[in-house]
Amino acid sequence: MKKIKKALISVSDKKNLNSLLSTLSKYKIKLISSGGTYKKIKKLKFKCVEVSKFTGSPEILDGRVKTLHPKIYAGILNKRKDKFHQKQLAKNNFENIDLVIVNFYPFEKTLSDTKNHIKIIENIDVGGPTMVRAAAKNYNDVTVITSSNQYDELIKELNSNNGFTSLTFRQKMSEEAFSETAYYDALISNYFNKFSNNPFPKKKIFFSNLIEKLRYGENPHQESAIYSKTKKLNIKQIHGKKLSYNNYNDIFSALMVSKSLPKNTGTVIVKHTNPCGVSIHKNHQRSYKLALACDPISAFGGIVSCNFKINKSLALDLNKIFLEVVIANDFEKEALKILKKKKNLR
Repeated sequence: MKKIKKALISVSDKKNLNSLLSTLSKYKIKLISSGGTYKKIKKLKFKCVEVSKFTGSPEILDGRVKTLHPKIYAGILNKRKDKFHQKQLAKNNFENIDLVIVNFYPFEKTLSDTKNHIKIIENIDVGGPTMVRAAAKNYNDVTVITSSNQYDELIKELNSNNGFTSLTFRQKMSEEAFSETAYYDALISNYFNKFSNNPFPKKKIFFSNLIEKLRYGENPHQESAIYSKTKKLNIKQIHGKKLSYNNYNDIFSALMVSKSLPKNTGTVIVKHTNPCGVSIHKNHQRSYKLALACDPISAFGGIVSCNFKINKSLALDLNKIFLEVVIANDFEKEALKILKKKKNLR
């Protein structure tokens, strides 16, 4: 167990700080902070030392250099049980930093808000990821928090251990921290690939967010989960039991085809990720019947995707065969009532 005596806080997302600071104050944890975070902490009436006062160096270059200082990184990176490290710390009059709470400039949000290259570049965080990597590397002695969503976990850990953190907790936070820095750098790397018009760089990084951990994979003995570049899928389940790995595979396959068809005309039937019926017709019932006629045997137990609104008449036709999932742009109320009569239909 490690006692938390000093914490460094530098956050772009300032949500839920009050409950966190109250807990840190409860255990007499001293705070260091910079810029807007320092002002926010003082506004909330908590004691805090500004980074520039702590290091003896002012913030410079319009805030580009704030925490990049040996006193900060020695405080984070030193091994508490290493006598040589401790001698160097004492010689330089440096102090341990036991807790690092940092979240980064909102680079991902900036990408969605603007195309201005200069604004995008200014939202690339340098000091934040550097502090996080340092703290995560030294998880044997230091606790790192990278999201306001983790505050409750930290509060629970501190309350359970009277102001201490366990190695298990620090290791878990370290793992999540390295995932956060990797994700952040992947966003930046992919942005520069696009900005430089280089779709095939020497090193390509794929990144995604966990959407849902599934019961099992393609087979019961396998594990699986759904990940997406976005933080949520642009689909909404409105009936039936939870979707399986195979369901998701078929859904994604069906949507790829149906989205490529002319709007308000297309029906796709998929089984084991393979289209077994595709049709376009302005009459929606006709569109479905033509798709079904392609291979009515394979359609049994499959997935139907329509790029139009499903009405009552079509819902009655859909209920005539066994289907796993029905996807549509929308459903009429009467159509939903009919389809929901099948408890297992998603």
